Amino acid sequence: MTKCLETDKLKAWFLAEKRELPWREQADPYAVWISEVMLQQTQVAVVLPYFQRWMQRFPTIADLAAASIDEVIKVWEGLGYYSRARYLHEGAKYLVEHFNGQLPASEERLKTIKGLGPYTIGAILSFAFHQKKAAVDGNVLRVLARYFQLEDDIAKAATVKKLRLLAESLLPDEEPWIISEALIELGATVCQRKARCMECPLRSSCLSYRNGVVDRFPVKSKGAQTEYLYRAVAVIRCQDRYLVKRGKKGEIMSDLYEFPFFPTQKERLSSQQLREIIQQQWGLMVCEKHHFPSIMQGFTRYQARLDPVLFACSEEKPVADLEWVEQDVLKQRAFSSGHRRLFEQIQALDLPLPA
Repeated sequence: MTKCLETDKLKAWFLAEKRELPWREQADPYAVWISEVMLQQTQVAVVLPYFQRWMQRFPTIADLAAASIDEVIKVWEGLGYYSRARYLHEGAKYLVEHFNGQLPASEERLKTIKGLGPYTIGAILSFAFHQKKAAVDGNVLRVLARYFQLEDDIAKAATVKKLRLLAESLLPDEEPWIISEALIELGATVCQRKARCMECPLRSSCLSYRNGVVDRFPVKSKGAQTEYLYRAVAVIRCQDRYLVKRGKKGEIMSDLYEFPFFPTQKERLSSQQLREIIQQQWGLMVCEKHHFPSIMQGFTRYQARLDPVLFACSEEKPVADLEWVEQDVLKQRAFSSGHRRLFEQIQALDLPLPA
């Protein structure tokens, strides 16, 4: 049986209720690209200030391509999933080289840009170029799974592909981009994890609502379990310089700065134990200046507990894979989330340190 959607009801609801968002004002392809990448795994309220800062700093694809990776990562700092920012930077350089700094309106050409997946390509073609293409994110998966009461596991690639084809088949020939965006909006504001069915324009035809089983959908298998890590963080200052490391290409924290740390067990190392490790491994003579409370840092499937101690060091010696960087320079660099919060605490301290 052919599946259908009450697109007229959905369109009327969307035009009356849609949120005012800066990337919707002109539907510029570049703005759509940036906003959709930022919105992946991030809420709109969080994205708004980042989007505005990004567009002020990199108003065009050419501006983004000309920037350094440090500048790009710094503007992105705090959004997480930093590979997205790196792909944007690489994509901008590719567009300048191959497409005169403009996003092409062709699916095949968009596929050649590193980091552009089916969802982002669909969003650009739909919202910026008004083509009949579906943009299927987690919100749309949830809406369709509930509306059609689908038992398929949306965590599986085959299901996502199936729902992407279904979504495209539901789009009308007239102004299909409105329905594509309306499905996203419905999932983001009404058909949320805890559904607000009484506000939904489609509830009368939604199968899971009619059958009283909304809470059962979508079907989604659990991902990898969280792994817990424990790290003793050595914050070492010599005059106005700190010993830090920068994530290497290919690492989870690529291009991000962190203070050096040592893996530990759940029981926290004492300051004396950490001082002895620093002396033995790096030959640095340090003395404790401040003991910080633990900081939790989440990334990918990990939860890391950071146990930081601030040390003063009287002699700056080279340490393999680490570098001494002035505090004012570090303010312009991007840190991983937990270490950024630690750096903010360090800057707030008013402790006497060696001149």
